[in-house]
Amino acid sequence: MKSEVIRYSCLKGQGRAKRLLRRSVISGRLPHGCLFRGPEGVGKTLFARGLAAALNCQAEGRKDLLEACGECTSCRKYASGNHPDFMLIQPRGAGIKVDQVREMITSLEYPPFEAKVRVVVMEDVHVMTTQAANALLKTLEEPRPGNLLVLTADSSRDLLATIVSRCQTISFTPLSLEDTVDILQEKHGLERAEAELLARLAEGSPGRALTLRTFEIVPLWAELVEFLSDPEKRGDLHLLDLLDFAARMAELKGELDELFALLRRWLRDLLLDDRASLSLYRPAGEGGTDKRWNSERLSAKMRALERAEQQLVRNCNRALVCEILLFNLQA
Repeated sequence: MKSEVIRYSCLKGQGRAKRLLRRSVISGRLPHGCLFRGPEGVGKTLFARGLAAALNCQAEGRKDLLEACGECTSCRKYASGNHPDFMLIQPRGAGIKVDQVREMITSLEYPPFEAKVRVVVMEDVHVMTTQAANALLKTLEEPRPGNLLVLTADSSRDLLATIVSRCQTISFTPLSLEDTVDILQEKHGLERAEAELLARLAEGSPGRALTLRTFEIVPLWAELVEFLSDPEKRGDLHLLDLLDFAARMAELKGELDELFALLRRWLRDLLLDDRASLSLYRPAGEGGTDKRWNSERLSAKMRALERAEQQLVRNCNRALVCEILLFNLQA
């Protein structure tokens, strides 16, 4: 049975990325370093796995060199995650550390065990430490033969220009609503209504949609919107409710930024008076926004949210950050 996980034909969207990679593979000009850059959760690592499987597929007479057969010994090893010539390096803690890069460099000194090309995927290089990035530069400048490095990065985050200049950048974009819904239904068994809601809120990122669902972020967000929108829920009587919300938000830990992103969307929709978007989580006729929230006050709330996001990056106390933010949003 063919493995859909590693076959390009089963990976939805990213037509331009597919065309660029196919052209490079067919011409024999695939660079030693590729940078897959795009929004979080749109399939960059899946595409890297598919590329690795295709480059080392043992099937003869393939019409499409970017299409792994899914049946040969090599493909089966990729599908099971046990191929000796595939390495996945992920952030450890806050980012990729220099010792991880040094271990990878040592491995590259030896030829691949059995594959034509050893493929190393480094996820989220935008959170790589400066030491790690500097250690990686020499390998990108003087690559060992028989190795391909695929770096993935969020397009909204800054990268060292020296890293970018040494790789071929392949741009990834958000998926269409229908492709996102199809992935959530076919691969993860979601009902159509839930899949559509998550797809819209995640803005074309199946990975983000699954994060929103796994950590039950949407229900908490909807409760927050209802609480903050009610002009009667002010003052000391509702202080404990506000502190309870802050504690629940802090429990999200690394996923708190996803909740912040939804709060930003809500404030943006209010500022633009986007009724269609607001109806996704506040059906027509359900409550209303405090009329005192004019554009000036909404802009102030947006700035408060931006400050909270900056404080999270600086590793400030999460619970305190959430409490201050909610006081500002409720004001």
